[in-house]
Amino acid sequence: MKVSDYIIDFLVQKNIDKVFSYIGKNAHLCDSIDKHDAIENVFTLHEQAAGFSAEAYARVTGRTGVASTTSGPGATNLVTAIGSCFFDSVPTIFITGQVNTYECKNSSECEYNAPVRQIGFQEADIVSIVKPITKYAMLVDNIHNLRYELEKAYFLSQEGRKGPVLIDLPLNLTYRDFNPENEKSFYDSKIYKDACKEKDISDDIIETAIELITNSIRPVILIGGGARMSDAESELMILLNKTNIPIVYSLMGKDLIKTDYKYNLGFIGSYGNRYSNLTLANADLLIVLGSRLDARQTGRQMTTFAREAKIIHVDLDKHEPGRRIKVDLLVHADVKNFVNKINAKEFNIEIEPWLHKVLDYKKRYSSLYTIEKKEKIPNKIIAYISEHLKADDIICVDVGIHQMWAAQSLEVTGEQRALFSGGMGAMGFALPAAIGATLGTEKRAIVIVGDGGFQINIQELEIIKRRQLPIKIFIMNNVLLGMVSLMQRKFLDGNLIGTEDDYSVPNFKNIGNAYGIKSHEASHLQDIYDLIKKSLKNNNSELIDIQLDESKDLVEPVIAAGRPMEDMCPFLDREELKKQMVITPHK
Repeated sequence: MKVSDYIIDFLVQKNIDKVFSYIGKNAHLCDSIDKHDAIENVFTLHEQAAGFSAEAYARVTGRTGVASTTSGPGATNLVTAIGSCFFDSVPTIFITGQVNTYECKNSSECEYNAPVRQIGFQEADIVSIVKPITKYAMLVDNIHNLRYELEKAYFLSQEGRKGPVLIDLPLNLTYRDFNPENEKSFYDSKIYKDACKEKDISDDIIETAIELITNSIRPVILIGGGARMSDAESELMILLNKTNIPIVYSLMGKDLIKTDYKYNLGFIGSYGNRYSNLTLANADLLIVLGSRLDARQTGRQMTTFAREAKIIHVDLDKHEPGRRIKVDLLVHADVKNFVNKINAKEFNIEIEPWLHKVLDYKKRYSSLYTIEKKEKIPNKIIAYISEHLKADDIICVDVGIHQMWAAQSLEVTGEQRALFSGGMGAMGFALPAAIGATLGTEKRAIVIVGDGGFQINIQELEIIKRRQLPIKIFIMNNVLLGMVSLMQRKFLDGNLIGTEDDYSVPNFKNIGNAYGIKSHEASHLQDIYDLIKKSLKNNNSELIDIQLDESKDLVEPVIAAGRPMEDMCPFLDREELKKQMVITPHK
């Protein structure tokens, strides 16, 4: 059979039904997809968008996402998306076309690592470029290695801490005849067999965890992206229904436990909800499930983070737990497996006073109002969008100040998902992510994006129109790159170069209409609400430019420099903060 046909048959056997592509030296792959009944090409307008679409496809389906491009600039345009999948542990395969083996300086037909910059047109050593941000990357320059390398790449994308892999395939191999039955299989290798050996959690670790839980009176569970990638929602809900332990979450853990869990205490960290940070700060036990506890979560004052709490840290990556924050119990394990082991034990906890306290925090410090009880208009708009969503909508949020508004005030219920770009924090993520999410599930996707991020992959409006995709786009437009402007206001004497000065936005309504997408704009709050409500009653593609007041719409609260996470700016009255603290206040 033809090599490209073999590769596509392999993907279909793995239940992959979409490949996000930009055509070039991968033309034979695209042709094989087109001729196969069980899989389809999705042609984006930029390779980065193909990568983000594949990422979202993987996140909403659990399958490995696939993106394919040409060599050189096509491959390098994938780098940001590959990094996003690596940092957020998303299983993806990137298949890049490469120049012919006889003009590829790293192939066996030339001289490996030939001391020249380039031989073939659009040749680039993409494997070396992406090795630091992939689990595995390989140039397949010998057809007899193809079966082994493809099987290995797919396995590694899903094994352990999931992530991206890359196969670089020279053009002249893609149309060769190939019989996989005559070639070596990765599944017969020692690497595969060793990786498949069951890794169990010792009874001693589980008993220690149970002891810490039963001895606590102010426990909190912190949910991170690892818990989401473990698909541990059902197992966690069993534990939560049994114990009523309050939960907080990082950005990547936001949609695992839904808002209607009574003791969901929200988003923590530098731009977290005040009530969330107060909850975590006053805990006497913190159970960290699949979160790496980076500086955005802990604040810069690491010694004050959960300072009177015992910490259980569960993570599949043995290098993560205990790296920044001293912990009392390290658990190198899959989150779902750990929670299942805990659920199998009989135990009781008495935490009623603590539950009353955290619910009071939530009532007292709503994300929709300042401490002076003034409305936070962007947060109110996000909350209003939440109120009118369908139970299975997929919300794709871009990167910028609006991401923090969404993290604070977006309510995720029912079967909804919320997709964020976490570790990479890539502007331009949300629009192509919505394409991958809706094509992977046939559900409606909602884009929440800033004026800056929207312009980075604005060209993908064309595919939304072309395929009549059920995608709603809400642009939180304050004519400002808000997150960077916060830093400029604080540390650069308000010199807003590149964020307001020498920065502008086009007429998004006109651009949307030019692409054939029904588009609107509004600046008055009631008009904004009316457009949101009307738009969300149907599944038609639509764009709404929400024009905000750039002089007011920043983000608060925020952890102040040098302060512990419970002492957020704008600051509470010192006596009020002292009253709300269960542990000893930080001096």
